[in-house]
Amino acid sequence: MQERKSVGIIGLGLIGGSMGLALREASESKSSPIVFSRIFGYDTNPLHSQQALSLGLVDECVEFGEIEKCDVIFLATPLDAIIDTLGKLKNIKQDCAIIDLGGAKQKIIASIPPQIRKNFVAAHPMSGTENSGPSAAIKGLFYNKIVIITDEEHSGQSQVSLAKQIFISIGMRLIKMSATEHDKHTAYISHLPHIISFALANTVLAQEEPQNILALIGGGFKDMSRIAKSSPIMWRDVFAQNKENLLESIESFGKEMLYAESLIKDEKWEELIAWMGKANSLHKFM
Repeated sequence: MQERKSVGIIGLGLIGGSMGLALREASESKSSPIVFSRIFGYDTNPLHSQQALSLGLVDECVEFGEIEKCDVIFLATPLDAIIDTLGKLKNIKQDCAIIDLGGAKQKIIASIPPQIRKNFVAAHPMSGTENSGPSAAIKGLFYNKIVIITDEEHSGQSQVSLAKQIFISIGMRLIKMSATEHDKHTAYISHLPHIISFALANTVLAQEEPQNILALIGGGFKDMSRIAKSSPIMWRDVFAQNKENLLESIESFGKEMLYAESLIKDEKWEELIAWMGKANSLHKFM
């Protein structure tokens, strides 16, 4: 028999909106162990609420107090807003599962009020695009993607079990690790690529006639600069909350750039080929 749950999504942008679509699709599957009887949404931006409704991302947009009555609450806002929201969740159900979907974990976990620690499950779906807002929501965004669950030993067993069921029902693959490991690893594979993309875009824009350069754009530049379109507010919070790990990754990247620069300056072409060949081997692991 399928279990029926009400769901509240706080933050109706790309991730929150896509989660609404995924949960609705899962509810329509006879094989899903959970039916999401009602999907509620809440966003501090009234326009986002209107768009989410018109796009069918949620069934109904409600006030914050109504979200607190849900069996499951997803936190899909920028990271600083997640911390702020955690301090406001005071009237939740005893067995409610609060699942955050943020891209950095340690500071969020440190901010959880003790009375709701067992309710909280820290998760990070490794999926997204460079677009933002409700109109960026995509059906199938999470399918066959990885979701990282961190520090689950500090969460309630029923909440962790429910969170895992939900992620599996929308087609995700589970990985668990500590929040410390998560923040260190994602600094290299997620946060560093974004800061590099922002830097690349600004490097081109700083040229005297950037429009002349941009007229020559090919696939390589488009691929590397695509994520520079990402939300500055969202990524400011990620960079701030994972500052030390990000700075370490930037330092490591800088050393590689300086090494490449020295090989080119000194015309050590064979060593440059070896350096690039080593980089080619990364894709053997992917």
